[in-house]
Amino acid sequence: MDTILAASVGLLIVAILVALAARRLSLPYTVGLVATGMALAFSPLDVGFGLTHDFIYLVILPPLLFEAAIAIHWRELRRDMLPVLVLSTLGVAISAAVVASGMVWLLAWPPAAALVFGVLIAATDPVAVIAMFKDLGLKGRLRLLVESESLFNDGVAAVLFALALAWAMMPAAAPGVVPAILSLLVSAGGGVIVGAGVGMAAILVAGHTADHLVGAAVTTVAAYGSFLLAEHWHFSGVLATVSAGLLVGNAELLGVRARMGFSAQEREFIHGLWEFAAFIANSFVFLLIGVTVAGIPFTEFGLGPILVVIGLVLAARALTVYPLSLPFRSTRWAISLRDQHVLWWGGLRGALALALALSLPADMPFADSIRVMAFGVVVFSVVFQGVTMPLLLRKLGHVAS
Repeated sequence: MDTILAASVGLLIVAILVALAARRLSLPYTVGLVATGMALAFSPLDVGFGLTHDFIYLVILPPLLFEAAIAIHWRELRRDMLPVLVLSTLGVAISAAVVASGMVWLLAWPPAAALVFGVLIAATDPVAVIAMFKDLGLKGRLRLLVESESLFNDGVAAVLFALALAWAMMPAAAPGVVPAILSLLVSAGGGVIVGAGVGMAAILVAGHTADHLVGAAVTTVAAYGSFLLAEHWHFSGVLATVSAGLLVGNAELLGVRARMGFSAQEREFIHGLWEFAAFIANSFVFLLIGVTVAGIPFTEFGLGPILVVIGLVLAARALTVYPLSLPFRSTRWAISLRDQHVLWWGGLRGALALALALSLPADMPFADSIRVMAFGVVVFSVVFQGVTMPLLLRKLGHVAS
């Protein structure tokens, strides 16, 4: 216990130093964390713990998802709900299909392993995307589109991953198309219902106290409780936490006559608390990504296949964003071409892809290759796309030069 505590404090100190240096050098904070993590891997220092599926899925994701969700205004999300849902559902399916097909044809992967990888890498990750946009100070509709899509498509990808993995491990026992679709709907819908129920309960409890500390404790229970409860019932924990966060963050819309939800003081304190929690979670996960990546033998698998996979992921994202934006071009949901460029290049991959890759059974064929490819794509995404994203935003006029 003492070792874990000491390691945690040490990583937090490193994260503070990286944050100060990144701000001074005008570099994305997440890029600095990954680079520092890689340096730590070659140092004599003992990090104390490693990157695991449970650490990402149960410790890191709930606070990051919840913090992002409570910051989204329902009126703004409702206005753009249609394109967000299209990108986060059809987009995930198209992206997974393009990547899986490319790996079968170009790298001769078996279809089952290719589909599992295609699904786990399909979702743009809110951990990486939100951290990047906060670094750049980007706000407005574009940020809403990118963050909302990344929140919802994580839930869709996690559910599809479970179905793809079941088929890969036992093709003969895998459900047909219709049962698979029903399973997807049940998992996603169940997650939303659980999250809404937990969020409503949190609002009702908060309505009976003006103590900002009690309010903060209630939101902590809501963030982790919704995730754990949904996963226990085999629903989507990601969508449960997002739903709970959206409801808690927009509690004032539910209060008509009686006082409901959180006071202004509570809301200010809660937002500050979750920003701090997200900072710690981001710091740990990206430092550990760097530490883990430094020990992966990429050369044994060949840099050529990894570059092919990175190209496939970028192409799949392009075939998702641009075609799916076309139906909206003459409507009130029109997405400008420059915003589409940001949606494409800003589709970073991160913690969720790694959590799913690390959860693969040891006896699954191509499991090691899937993990290596996932880490390769994530590192490229966070480092290269993260570094060049500010340049693209300045060139497109989204942020000041």
